[in-house]
Amino acid sequence: MIFTGSLLWAPSQAITPSWTRGTWRIDNGVIDRIEERPGELGGYAIPGFVDSHAHIGIGEHGGLGTAQQLEQALAQRSTGVLAIRDCGSPVDTRWIDSRADLPKLKRAGRHLARPKRYIRGLPIELEDVKDLPEALAEQARHSDGWVKLVGDWIDRSKGADSDLEPLWPQEVLLDAVAAAHEAGARVAVHSFAHSTINDLLAAGVDDIEHATGMDADQADEAARRGVLVTPTLLQVGLFNEFAAQAGSKYPVYAETMMKMFERRREHFAMLREAGVTLLMGTDSGGYQEHGSIGKEFALWQAQGVDRTELLDIASWHTRRHLGFEALHPGASADLLIYSQDPRTGGDLSAPDAVILGGKLIAPCE
Repeated sequence: MIFTGSLLWAPSQAITPSWTRGTWRIDNGVIDRIEERPGELGGYAIPGFVDSHAHIGIGEHGGLGTAQQLEQALAQRSTGVLAIRDCGSPVDTRWIDSRADLPKLKRAGRHLARPKRYIRGLPIELEDVKDLPEALAEQARHSDGWVKLVGDWIDRSKGADSDLEPLWPQEVLLDAVAAAHEAGARVAVHSFAHSTINDLLAAGVDDIEHATGMDADQADEAARRGVLVTPTLLQVGLFNEFAAQAGSKYPVYAETMMKMFERRREHFAMLREAGVTLLMGTDSGGYQEHGSIGKEFALWQAQGVDRTELLDIASWHTRRHLGFEALHPGASADLLIYSQDPRTGGDLSAPDAVILGGKLIAPCE
């Protein structure tokens, strides 16, 4: 298969990709540049999008079977998502690896939390916080280079005074993150609360999901350390609903969530201004439907992220930080093709064709 046109390409894995005019051969599942010539395919091509925060196998009421997992994976693929970091799932999704026509997954194992301090049925709950280092190391042995920790959640035991609070003492976090790193995994942490961030930074976590409580000083430190942040703007856009659900029963928590909802736009702008490394992710599964990356794009664009930057972040930038290949000589041929230049127009989440593992999927399904 030959593609001739403009492609977001890097001459080697270590070089930043740039838009390049030329011809590429797709053979045996990989892509390589060749001398320019007419091809069967033309237009504009980019590496497939990445959803860095998704949950294949999670539905509104818990874990799902393989048929529904397949529906979720296909929904992601239909919007150009060809790589996913499965940021915690209670069900086995390994069967997806045998399907070359489905997005590539990197799994973060099971969520780790304390009893009654996360969504029911999803995490492994630890009665004793001292068990966290070994539990994280165990999840590392069963994941794809990532583990997922619940950093904070509402503590309902305080009644009307309940609010977001950290789950783990700092000294436990330090040991746990070190144990995960020693086991060869990076640590992603769910965090809404401000009070959690300093401990996460001190512990050396690799990725803070949501990070809605992060202030400007913490953002500067996260940028300095190279800590990744997935802002999940779709999910943060639901905080007003979470506040309404808490109502008069948990008024302190409701106020916390509402304040973060009201300042969500300023907060995202602050993260960008601080130079925090932002990844593209939707938090699909549960509250968010799979296949919603186009809606996430729209929120980023409404915040002033132009299409060229958005394409970079959603494709090669997030791929590089999560360990997925972009498009360079000998890389897996996972790309999206557009008839119109995606930097200037058209629906980014509706490519004209998808090539996944070197196989053409057209028209998009």
